[in-house]
Amino acid sequence: EVMLVESGGGLVQPGGSLRLSCTASGFTFGKYAMSWLRQAPGKGLEWVSAINNRGGKTNYLDSVKGRFTISRDNAKNTLYLQMNSLKAEDMGVYYCNARRASRDYWGQGTQVTVSS
Repeated sequence: EVMLVESGGGLVQPGGSLRLSCTASGFTFGKYAMSWLRQAPGKGLEWVSAINNRGGKTNYLDSVKGRFTISRDNAKNTLYLQMNSLKAEDMGVYYCNARRASRDYWGQGTQVTVSS
């Protein structure tokens, strides 16, 4: 069974940091490109960041560049998103996504709340 399980969300004050994790099972993690996406309350799904299967290439949404860092540990089947200098507009449910050819897997999401 394919599973992607996100964790690490929570409540943080503006300017604070969180580290999200996404643990994968049921497929060959190291062969898949991975992404983080988020959905703010009342809004659509927004792509945040992506990393290629070996971790050598990353991309970011302009608004998170310099604040967020995506990384992966293929030996641990885990994807990470280090989020620093968090802002209210970063708030939402964060999802990890695995993609390879026609295969597309999603986690259940983890809530990030940025509030004082």
